[in-house]
Parts: sequence; structure tokens; C-alpha cells
Amino acid sequence: MAFSGVVGLFRFRPVHPVGADGRMALSDHLRELRARLLKSALFLVVAFCIALYFYDHLLELVSTPYRDAQAKLGGDVDSQLVVNNITAGLLLQLKLCGVVAIVAASPFWLYQIWAFIVPGLHPGERKWSRVFAGIAGPIFIGGVALGYYVLPKGIAVLINFTPDNVVNLVDFATYFSFITRMLLVFGIAMEIPLFVVLLNLAGIISGRSIGRARPWIVLGTMIFAAVATPSTDPFSMLMLAIPMLILFAVSEVIARIIDRSRGRGADRTDQWGDDELSTL
Repeated sequence: MAFSGVVGLFRFRPVHPVGADGRMALSDHLRELRARLLKSALFLVVAFCIALYFYDHLLELVSTPYRDAQAKLGGDVDSQLVVNNITAGLLLQLKLCGVVAIVAASPFWLYQIWAFIVPGLHPGERKWSRVFAGIAGPIFIGGVALGYYVLPKGIAVLINFTPDNVVNLVDFATYFSFITRMLLVFGIAMEIPLFVVLLNLAGIISGRSIGRARPWIVLGTMIFAAVATPSTDPFSMLMLAIPMLILFAVSEVIARIIDRSRGRGADRTDQWGDDELSTL
């Protein structure tokens, strides 16, 4: 009995009955949620154990941007990565492997979230959710890779503010938190234009309205890039802003194509909104 329960836990098909209308009883919903949470947790534990095995390689990967930043400074600034107490090394190892496990297992636990939501979606919505799931991952990874490429330049600029005859001791845990936030900012920022397309698919905004807001989008993107990147150099800001603007331009083109295919011109949409407001 116990073995059959474990086998049933790892099925990738919905375990509980779904009606012809896509509805499921509340108790079945809760059991389905529990099963998918357990699957995700077990997969995260496996990924964490694998990350522990490759810890030395992961530590080298995380330390590379800092060493590249030191190389850019040419030894002009005395800066070192340090740990501050007895347990810092252990906590750093657990934190690093935990973040890597979450990122590496993201396709699996994101699939579990998607599979839990899918029974309540209409066929058309399921199709677009698959498209979103297939595009969102590569775009996020591309944003993270871009952030990793920019990191040495930004770190070098920040370290260069160290006064002369002062040693800059950088706590490794603080450094790791810093680069994690930076990579997440780049990854999430690349997803914003994709959400614009989803809003268009939902009929909330039109391609014409995106075009009218283009100057504000450019201004807002530049401000966001300036705030999100920690260094004061324009290189890091432009490396975030330019890909975002390109993706916004692509999202506008896609939104206009969708509007045209649906026969939903911006003027018609805006007129519909005016008529509706006049009846209130």
C-alpha cells in the first residue's frame, strides 16, 4: 500500500477526477495541491543534494565576477572576499546550494504550478499558457546571463570608490546576496514585455495604446535601469535598458498583429470604451 502511494505521488497526470466542464471538488483540489507540493519539495531536495556535490564549481562560478572586477582595476584597490564568523562558511554553502537548487528545479516546480491551474482554464487560455511557459523560461535565463556579463563592470565601479590606503573587505554572504538580487533584476526585467503581450491577449490594452505610450515607456525604462543597476556607469544601465526597449518594441508589434487578426483595432477599442462610459 505504501509503495503504491509513493508511485502514485510521482505520476505526472492529474491524480484526482476532473469533470467535463474542467471543475473539481474542493477536497480533490486540496489533495491535488498537496501532491504537487510534495513532488516539488522532493525535487528541490534532490537538486539541493546535487548542488552540494558541485559546490566547489558553483563557488568558482559565483567568485568569477569579483575576480574579473579586480582584474579590471589592475590592483589599484586592495579588496578581498572574506567570511566573518565560524558558521559563515556553512551558511554560505547552504545558501548557495539552495538558490541553485531553486533555479535549476524551476522548470519542474513551474510545471507543477501550471498543471494545477490548467484544469480551470479554457482551451484557448491553455494554449497561450503553454506559449508563455515555453517563452518565459528562455527569456529569464537570457536576462540572468546578461546580468552575469555586466556584473564585473558594475562591481569594479563600486569597488573603485574605496579610498586610498584603505582595505575593502567584502563579506562573501553580502556579496552573494548582492549578485543574486542583480541577476534576478535582470531576469525579471526581461519578462515585463512578455506580460505586456499577455495583457493584450486578455483585451486589457491594445497595440495602438502601447504605441501612444512609447515615449513614456522609453523614459520609464531608462529610469528603471538607472535605479536597478548599482553602479554609476552608463554601460550597465544601457545593457539593461536596450534589451528591454527592444523587447517592448517586439511586444508592440505582436500586440498590433494580434489586434489585426482579431479585428480589434485600437480606435474601435477606444470607441467601445467611450460608449460604455457614456452609458454609466
